Amino acid sequence: MEIDGSYKSGSGTILRDSILLSALLGRPVYVHNIRAKREKPGLRPQHLSVVEVVKTLTGGLCQGASVGSKEVFFRPGGEIRSRDFFFDIGTAGSATMLALTIIPIGLFSKRASSFKIRGGLFQDFAPSFFHLKYVVVPLLRMMGAEIEIKMVRPGFVPKGGGEMEVKTRPLDGPLSPLMLAEPGAMRDVVGIALSSHLKERKVSERMARECKAVLRAKGYEANIEMLYDTNDSPAFEAPALQEGAALAVWANFERGAIIGSDMVGEKGRSAETIGKRVASMLIEDIESGATCDRFSSDQVILFCALARGESLFKFPFLSEHMESRIWLVEQMLGADVSVQGRKST
Repeated sequence: MEIDGSYKSGSGTILRDSILLSALLGRPVYVHNIRAKREKPGLRPQHLSVVEVVKTLTGGLCQGASVGSKEVFFRPGGEIRSRDFFFDIGTAGSATMLALTIIPIGLFSKRASSFKIRGGLFQDFAPSFFHLKYVVVPLLRMMGAEIEIKMVRPGFVPKGGGEMEVKTRPLDGPLSPLMLAEPGAMRDVVGIALSSHLKERKVSERMARECKAVLRAKGYEANIEMLYDTNDSPAFEAPALQEGAALAVWANFERGAIIGSDMVGEKGRSAETIGKRVASMLIEDIESGATCDRFSSDQVILFCALARGESLFKFPFLSEHMESRIWLVEQMLGADVSVQGRKST
């Protein structure tokens, strides 16, 4: 199979999913024009990690896998290997994105596996650990997947060093389709405000307070847990290597829909700005009538394409990133995807 990595968004997701699907299908893949539209085209360390991890899990062979490479040829091996694994991205590259590549491989293996991943857990342009744990994974469980994830240490840009654990059990049968035609009544709105080495500035409280105020003005009451990760009193097994902050909020609905929103801190981005923006995105997605938010709707596409039967869900808008993923599952899996009634952005 030949895949053009520059299609639509031209993001690293095309490379990640191509290698993953190659492994599951047992068919070689040639990916070229990798991240051609990005400021730094070609493989970055986090993308290289994906190739190396899938190669390790399947006993595959790869040519052209190096930082900066714009083309890769991957030939998967035989049976998927199952045991306890440890993977270190080596940078603040997204550990959650790597986890989303590992999870399908674990589900389609023959035995249970556990994976410890070291890298970044909270950063822009990648799923936060909280969104993965409390929004995406529950949606995958609705499809029959048995997945457990745990944060060992928070990790932020630029130092990384975060650690998470993923445990998967092989599927008893095919994945079930995701059926979320309507959200139903809202059950609750909950969230987590985390800050590392920032307790004296009350960053978690400020993010939570602003977020709750914006939501309350629209008629939504939120219960947001405030966590502080410090050297002397870590909230997790080990404290983060640096200062950092992250806010995630999600709404649970009676028919299984989950709408989430999240944002991380960065230099020049105040706690109040984070709180306001997270609340605004959540409100926008809830009031669109969606059953999956703007982030999870992209991430579940591959799983829906791997499921037996027709999936149905509503999303706020069609992004170029989603278009890339839809195109890829059509190309590699022969999935039949229909998108109706939503504007693009």
